[in-house]
Amino acid sequence: MFKRFRYDLKKYWKYSLYSSRALLKSEIANSYLNWLWWVLDPLCFMLIYVFMFGYVFKSKIDYFAIFIFVGITLWDFFNKTLIQSVRVIKNNKPIVTKVYIPKFILLIIRMEVNGFKMFVSLMIVVAMVIVCRVPLTWNVLFCIPILITLFVIVFGFGCFFLHYGVYVEDLSNVLNIALRFLFYLTGVFWNIMDRLPAPYNAYIGKGNPIAFLITSMRDCVIYGQTPNLKLLLAWFLIGLVICVLGIRKIYKNENSYVKVI
Repeated sequence: MFKRFRYDLKKYWKYSLYSSRALLKSEIANSYLNWLWWVLDPLCFMLIYVFMFGYVFKSKIDYFAIFIFVGITLWDFFNKTLIQSVRVIKNNKPIVTKVYIPKFILLIIRMEVNGFKMFVSLMIVVAMVIVCRVPLTWNVLFCIPILITLFVIVFGFGCFFLHYGVYVEDLSNVLNIALRFLFYLTGVFWNIMDRLPAPYNAYIGKGNPIAFLITSMRDCVIYGQTPNLKLLLAWFLIGLVICVLGIRKIYKNENSYVKVI
């Protein structure tokens, strides 16, 4: 399985890049503001949350705008990719039914599109850090393994949602509801460790991978702190296991997808 995965990844890598670029171009083809929407969309969400929780509810979190924007950036990638993974096979029916392509490549294409948008948002975070004169430390380099872990976890869960999305028509609706609930347990606009009583803050802050990664990213970028490296490694390894199981399930069943869709 591992040799086949490496071979497929190497063979279809250029195709995935070409397809992701085509999707990005198609999104802005008929828009007056073109690529500016990739900047304006997360910025507008940040301004709404900053106004609601920073001014209306009087949040006292330091560098609150950056705090919010980091949360929105990582959550958007996580949320959009998982939602899109459910219908990625059915949405690509013309391709899937006519030519063979490893089905996980379709998921990687969506991850590349959403990953590019996340990169744009992260550049805005860098600009905000400079403008707000946030004191940076070498701990900011831990952002790299944090983002790698995020990609691994999203790909792993995405493989399972890709598979079951072919057979369960209502999975998209169920996942939407589940992600809305998870959104409020992730701490996108509030600090889990401060707002929730012990030991529930630790259960959610460490047991929810996206909440842990968002908190870790904030600690590195805003507060110059070292993330929990043992827990970061644990989630990375858990993500790898999920990836292996997800890819195995896709390889085992992908020939039957055509009959279902």
